[in-house]
Amino acid sequence: MGWRDRKLKPELPVGKLDLELMSELLGSVASPDASIIVGPGVGRDVAVLDVGNPDTYLLAKTDPITFATDAIGFYAVHVNANDLATSGGLPRWFLATLLLPEVGTDEELTRGIFRQIHSACRAIGVLLVGGHTEVTHNLDRPILVGVMLGEVPRDGVITSAGAQVGDRVLLTKGVAVEGTSLIAREVNEQLKERGYDDEFLEAARELLYDPGISVLREAQIAVNAGEVHAMHDPTEGGVATGLHEMALASGVGLSIDYARIPLLPATERFCSEFELEPLGLIASGSLLIAAEADAAARIVAGCRAEGIACADIGEVTAQKQGLRLLRDGAWMDLPRYDQDEIGKLF
Repeated sequence: MGWRDRKLKPELPVGKLDLELMSELLGSVASPDASIIVGPGVGRDVAVLDVGNPDTYLLAKTDPITFATDAIGFYAVHVNANDLATSGGLPRWFLATLLLPEVGTDEELTRGIFRQIHSACRAIGVLLVGGHTEVTHNLDRPILVGVMLGEVPRDGVITSAGAQVGDRVLLTKGVAVEGTSLIAREVNEQLKERGYDDEFLEAARELLYDPGISVLREAQIAVNAGEVHAMHDPTEGGVATGLHEMALASGVGLSIDYARIPLLPATERFCSEFELEPLGLIASGSLLIAAEADAAARIVAGCRAEGIACADIGEVTAQKQGLRLLRDGAWMDLPRYDQDEIGKLF
């Protein structure tokens, strides 16, 4: 009997697993192995491993690209590199598992994806060192699973679990850089039918590259500023879910001011057009940083000096105060999006 023949309880929805379920699942695989410096946990996107180097730890990360996209190779490299950057380290080696559909796969498609992978790796000084490629039964689109390895100084590890009461919460670039570009790329014809002009749509598509979805540079700026307690790059579920993950990992509360959150004009228009919530839209390109107040001011200044938008959006509070959002003059619970808003379009 195959797995599809089982008698199922209610099926899980598309998107990230519920945070409480993930916490339970990951809690059951805890290991006492002394080589595991940082292991699995909600909001912990990178494993930190002691492999015997006296100066550094090994960083390891894996993430898939499952949305249909014409830039799947570019996405896979940068999304995985971003998580290593949030740990205070540098990405160095990349492995790619590429699954291609039976229908529509030819040499041109395959070569194009590999060109993207090579180009993205070169841009951040990473080497492609292995992986696997095959044409797979019953797929309707390419799926690319990346594994990124890197290094971090032994005294320089930063996680999403270190936020401290009194820290300022910073957000770089703005909300949903990735989601906005993805909408422009994937529903381009529909947007044209609704009256959007080519120039506007091209600018929205190019958000993938400018300001871009890489957070490597701003993470380095933050680390050099000192007293960074936590970093996290929000992806599926948007900035709001990223804030939840960081708070859960750190055991803290948050008070966030919606008015301070940068919202790109294209993001605002697309979300209004399709009735999407910007805070729940897939958000690679943004970096969440928790830092003590003086360091936060230096990080903001350092980012802006290099042309990277950076905003102070709130404060880390005691866990008992909960996760709150000030919006339209009233405090409310900070929403969480276990199903990314982009899913409403696909």
